[in-house]
Amino acid sequence: MRASLPLSSTLTRSAGWFRWLLLACMASLLSACGYNDFQAKDEATKAAWGEVVNQYQRRADLIPNLVNTVKGYASHERETLEAVTKARAAATSIQVSPETLNDPEAFKRFQQAQGELSGALSRLLAVSENYPQLKADASFRDLQSQLEGTENRITVARQRYIAAVRDYNVLARSFPTNLTAMVFKYQVKPSFAVENEKAISTPPAVKF
Repeated sequence: MRASLPLSSTLTRSAGWFRWLLLACMASLLSACGYNDFQAKDEATKAAWGEVVNQYQRRADLIPNLVNTVKGYASHERETLEAVTKARAAATSIQVSPETLNDPEAFKRFQQAQGELSGALSRLLAVSENYPQLKADASFRDLQSQLEGTENRITVARQRYIAAVRDYNVLARSFPTNLTAMVFKYQVKPSFAVENEKAISTPPAVKF
């Protein structure tokens, strides 16, 4: 006749099974309330944001050479050259990170600085129209081409970020996943303002 298991051993095994069952139920509940979706969409917005920042940095890296090339042919255009240099310094001085996505004011400052730099660059390229020798310079033409390509990349990166944030914010605002957002502090993320969209996302005109 088989000896029965001690009561303490039976209780231990039951407790183990109960813990596994509880964990399984919790995982199922978290999945059903959108927790896993928040994880995926939050990471998607961070990745899209990283690409926006990378493309803005790429543009910033082109500017010193562009300014120096223009200065070689139009050094007396001091106000325009200084405006671009100052706008670049302001834009690159703003520290951005994934945490910026949870700070609407910091995001707004970043967007405004990049918008001012876009405007300054447009004015600089407009000035070049008055200097045929500058327009014919191979280095200047190459820099213009690189800048145009970078502005196009910025536009694409911004569009992807806007789409990622839209998906995330819909999840954060919809019922019942908005309850999960409140519990785990998933805040609505800021996106690029409509009033600045045209000014920033339209690449400067490149005319030869």
